[in-house]
Formats: sequence, structure tokens, C-alpha cells
Amino acid sequence: MKLRTFLSATAAAATLLSMGLPVAHAQAKYKEEYRLSVVLGTAFPWGKGAEIWANKVRERTEGRINIKLYPGTSLVQGDQTREFSAIRQGVIDMAVGSTINWSPQVKALNLFSLPFLFPDYAAVDAVVQGQVGQEIFKTIDKAGVLPLAWGENGYREISNSKHVISKPEDLKGLKIRVVGSPLFLDTFTALGANPTQMSWADAQPAMASGAVDGQENPVSVYMAAKLSTVGQKYMTLWGYMNDPLIYVVNKDVWNSWTPADRAIVKQAALDAAKEQIAISRKGMSEADKPLVKEITAQGVTVTDLNAAQRKVFADATRSVYTKWKPQIGTNLVDMAEKAIAERKK
Repeated sequence: MKLRTFLSATAAAATLLSMGLPVAHAQAKYKEEYRLSVVLGTAFPWGKGAEIWANKVRERTEGRINIKLYPGTSLVQGDQTREFSAIRQGVIDMAVGSTINWSPQVKALNLFSLPFLFPDYAAVDAVVQGQVGQEIFKTIDKAGVLPLAWGENGYREISNSKHVISKPEDLKGLKIRVVGSPLFLDTFTALGANPTQMSWADAQPAMASGAVDGQENPVSVYMAAKLSTVGQKYMTLWGYMNDPLIYVVNKDVWNSWTPADRAIVKQAALDAAKEQIAISRKGMSEADKPLVKEITAQGVTVTDLNAAQRKVFADATRSVYTKWKPQIGTNLVDMAEKAIAERKK
């Protein structure tokens, strides 16, 4: 019986070799489709980054690894905060996810939601591409998910349907849609707003109906979602936080691939993330911010805060920063502050 099994395996391997297929790939248990979860579709830089990753992997593995995108976090019924657990459990194979959405499961990821920590893109790069980024990846790995690359959704700006926001008092009483993060609730409560937690799928109808007054998201999301058509006529560029994205794979899925294919998937993630960051920053990193011109042309009043105005908001949310620093990890926050202070501008 053993001889027959051996001969069958040998024959199968010989057949594969004659077809030009490596035996290692045949022995690995590959799925017909790998499910990649993402919140936003390909009209947004976030979804575009996921699509680029999937395409590069499919091309470079010659179709061995076929990835299908599932936007709207549809694999977890749109509940963005359940995504990380679903990846760990194997419900989701791969994802390009937000640090915000995964922060309930990985406390260290709240670092990026600390109000007014990142003054510019150089600060973001110094943190995610340095020792802090490496430490956070180790934490994610220990939490049961394999991180491969850092992407970016962008600086989150605030818009509303009522009036210009240029000082904390302007937020008083405004119903602002936020994601399911306790830190966000604390930040907007400290500013006197009425933060309302809801999924992105529910947010746009809520803005259209007036159930919420405003929202905070990167300008690229505002544009792609056409939020000016749902009453969001006032935008303030305050850069209160940056939203990095993380390219990840379920560990069992990762271990099911050959070492050569793992290397391909990782390099594809790094390449896709680099392209995605460039797409995310396009139109906002230039001095004249061409995206702002486009928004203004839609009849939106855009207020760009200066450093002094930003400091007033930062001071108003300092208690939130102080409260969350030990929960995130005092040493980690100190490392991030040091990296930012020493960044190359």
C-alpha cells in the first residue's frame, strides 16, 4: 500500500514536471480564491491599493494565488471593528485595513488616533517606516495576524452641513459621525460635539437625511463619495490625525503557501502600499493642494487652519491624549514623539 502511494505521488510529480510546474506548488494546498476584505471600493485610494496588491500577486504567481476583493467589509456584514478578529479566525484571508478599525483589538494602533500627534507627512513616515512601525508590526503578529506593509488612507479632515469650523466652540452640539473607536468618542466629546458611531455604509444616508451634521475623513474619501451632494458644504483642514493602512494575511493562509510565493505576496504588498500612499497623498501634499481647488469649485467653503489655530484644538484635546497615552503604551508613544521630533522635513 505504501509502495503504491509512493508510486502514485512520484507519477503525479513527474506529470507536473513535464508540464513545467514546480512540485512544491502542487503540494501546497492553495484555494481557488482568497478573500480580501477592504472598507472602501476601488474608486477610493484605499480600495485601489487593495486592487493593486491583488493584481500584482495574481500576475507574479502566474495565477496560483487568486485574490478577490470584498469591499464594504461585507465579510463581516459591514462591521468594521469585527474585521481584525475575522482575519485572525480565518473568516477573512487577507485585508488592507485601518489602524482605527483594528484598534479595539490591538491597543497600540490607537497611537495614530491620538489627536494632533502628526504635524505633517514626514512625521507619519518617520513613525511607520521606523522602529515604532516595526514594534507595532510585532504586536499585530503576536495578536495572531501577519502584517506585511504600511499603506495610508490619509489625514482626516472634518466637514459639516451647518457652518465653518475654525475653533473648538464651533463644534459644540454638532452631530458628527465617527467610527467605532472609544478614542474618537473621547476626542469629539472633549471638543463639545455629539459623536455618533456608525458604519460608513450608514453614514452617507444619515448625512443626506440630516440625522448627522458632519463627518471626518480624508479629502480623497470626501471627493470619491461626493459628500458635497449630501449637504457637506463646510470643510476644515485641521489634520487632526493620520490614518495608516496595514496589508495583512491570515497566518494559516500564509503558512499554506510555498516560501517563494510568500516572498512574492510580501513584495507585492510593499509595492502596492507604496503606490497607494502616493495616490492617497496626490492633490494634498503639493503646496497649492489641487484637491482643495476642486472642492471649492463644488461650492464648498474650505477653511485651512494655520499652526496657531491647530494648537487651540490640540490644547482642547490634550486631556484625551493624556488619558490614552498609558493605554496605548507610554514607551511606544514616547518613541513616536521622539521620531517625530527628529524627523527629516
